[in-house]
Amino acid sequence: QVQLVESGGRLVQAGGSLRLSCAASATSGRSFSGYAMGWFRQVPGKEREFVAAIIWTRGNTYYSDSVEGRFTISRDYSLNTVYLQMTSLKPEDTAVYYCAADPNYYSSSYYYAREYDYWGQGTQVTVSS
Repeated sequence: QVQLVESGGRLVQAGGSLRLSCAASATSGRSFSGYAMGWFRQVPGKEREFVAAIIWTRGNTYYSDSVEGRFTISRDYSLNTVYLQMTSLKPEDTAVYYCAADPNYYSSSYYYAREYDYWGQGTQVTVSS
């Protein structure tokens, strides 16, 4: 079992920056080797949208077109934490942001919410114009 706890969401002005954190823990101290760790976001009435992903061991990163160049995903091995650094924020970035873990990553599965087995509770990011 994997638990994910997001933090860092808040109200910020357009053009500002914000860093989200996702603290991951697993029963029996299991490793996250082979996992894809992703960030998704969702607004009311819409499907959950892929934002970014990182392959835990290799460090490969992937981004949606809408955040490429503005957001950076990273991870800290020692803290078992995944970060999402967001810059040049826009009002359309307003959403609940979710951290997710996929223990069976393959090919481009990181892009699909249905591939992730574990989810955090979400953290609200609001960007004012």
